[in-house]
Amino acid sequence: MTEKNSAGFRQEVQWLFRALGYARPHRWFLAIVLLLTLTVAAANVVEPLFLKYIFDNLGGGDMERALLTGVGAMVGLAVLREAATALSNYLSWRTRIMVQFGLQDTMVERIHRLPQDYHRDEGVGAVMTRLDRSIQGFISAISEFSFNLLPAFAYLVMAIVVMVRLDWRLTLLVLSFAPLPALIASRAAPVQIRRERNLLNRWTRIYSRFNEVLSGIVTVRSFAMEDREKDRFLKGVHEANDVVIKGVWFDSRVGALQNLMVTAARIAAIGFGGLLILRGEATLGTLVAFMSYVGGLFGPVQGLTGIYRNIRTASVSLEQVFGILDTQDYLGDKPDAVELFSVRGDISFENVHFAYQKSGHRVLRGIDLEVAAGEMVAIVGPSGSGKSTLMSLLQRFYDPSEGSIRIDGMDLRSVRQKSLRQNIGVVLQDALLFNDSVRENICYGRPGAPLDDIVAAARAANAHDFISRLEKKYDTPLGERGSRLSFGERQRIAIARAILRDPSIVILDEATSALDAETESLVQDALERLIRGRTTFVIAHRLATVVNADRIVVLHKGNIVESGRHPDLVARKGYYASLVERQTRGLIVP
Repeated sequence: MTEKNSAGFRQEVQWLFRALGYARPHRWFLAIVLLLTLTVAAANVVEPLFLKYIFDNLGGGDMERALLTGVGAMVGLAVLREAATALSNYLSWRTRIMVQFGLQDTMVERIHRLPQDYHRDEGVGAVMTRLDRSIQGFISAISEFSFNLLPAFAYLVMAIVVMVRLDWRLTLLVLSFAPLPALIASRAAPVQIRRERNLLNRWTRIYSRFNEVLSGIVTVRSFAMEDREKDRFLKGVHEANDVVIKGVWFDSRVGALQNLMVTAARIAAIGFGGLLILRGEATLGTLVAFMSYVGGLFGPVQGLTGIYRNIRTASVSLEQVFGILDTQDYLGDKPDAVELFSVRGDISFENVHFAYQKSGHRVLRGIDLEVAAGEMVAIVGPSGSGKSTLMSLLQRFYDPSEGSIRIDGMDLRSVRQKSLRQNIGVVLQDALLFNDSVRENICYGRPGAPLDDIVAAARAANAHDFISRLEKKYDTPLGERGSRLSFGERQRIAIARAILRDPSIVILDEATSALDAETESLVQDALERLIRGRTTFVIAHRLATVVNADRIVVLHKGNIVESGRHPDLVARKGYYASLVERQTRGLIVP
């Protein structure tokens, strides 16, 4: 084994023992399962001895008694074995499901808390595919190790001890064939591991793209690309299936070679055992028992090699699972982080610099901004100037590369992230609504809110009237991403959700940019109710929507280039005035 392979195998063993840690809370169930499987293994070892007893006494004077005793013992043994097997299967699956649930709990919690960079780079479809397939492989590895390895090994030890006591010569002959299936399996394992990794990567790419297509099905249909996307998907599936089929053919040949070794061992045992019988050095019962042990012996041997193969191939899944669990969370709460209560809403950005990559282009450069509680600040500028990034920093999806952000004088890094975001209400340009009822979507940020509060929030958001016209009113399902509503209706549901949450700070990110004049008037009226008395940040490209802001902050290439009220900024005839002029002339801001 090369140094590289040796290091890889050590890593896989470490992953395996770490994986077994998830079974520790269920160790008593595991102990019972192992005891039952050992009982089954012992029963399988004892059964050939009864066969020996029966066949060795068939030519004696008390054949009937020997036959009845042997058959009766085998029936009792079979009942015991099947009862133990049934109970073991039940407890094994129960334990497996509990371990899987615990792992899903850990994985889902971890995925929810991973940095934004991870989700941005991986994509939804890729994350979901890796999560599902990796957990299945992970659980298979634990099950193989916990429920099959020890019983197989125990049977081997007990069977070999009994075989040596029966006839050491036949034992040596049979055992000389035992390493061959294991050798074949070890030679095949690297090919199988590469195949599993290749398949996981392929399925991840296929379903990542498929998820994007389904999410953007309107765009796909608008460009009449349904057939092309179908062909792309099926081509990917076909190629992955080809890998599977070639893998099945390879595994079938490996299995055939292993079975040939088992057959060779049986033929050799029959030939040599028959010779010993002819010489009077062994009995027919001994040979019959040995033939049972040959079948029983190679089953666990092949099982052990199968476990080895499955663990090696499952290492691909373990690599994915621990890759997610070990992803560095750069924004974890400090041990002494505090809860944020009674927020006034004073915000300060102090010499804030930020780049998405440590050595990459700086999106923000030395931002200094003081915002008083209850003030409405509009942030404008061309695309890529850093407007949304500034708000992401305020919600602490990222930390500044340099400088700090404070809320009521407290550095955001000293505050628990959950309590910070509970005090911020966000209305985005394309508000995300879930495929749930109107009621559940409005109270998403405040689960269990009374219906009266939900209705009051909907009235304040100018949403109650159209909700009342829906088939089931507040219990009407909205479809995926709120597809049963118009864009303006979705925006008003999102505003109602923010109003119900009653945040101290509000972020409006292009909340009215895609509305017609009539709908915009309703939404704008709802927004005015939402922001009243709250610290508000408005991100806008359409400058007509921010003329009434207490202050307008103009960003350009990551810098604040101007700040003031709309009339004052226009009078200066600076960069902001040039933006206004371009928009009023109908030109697009670069």
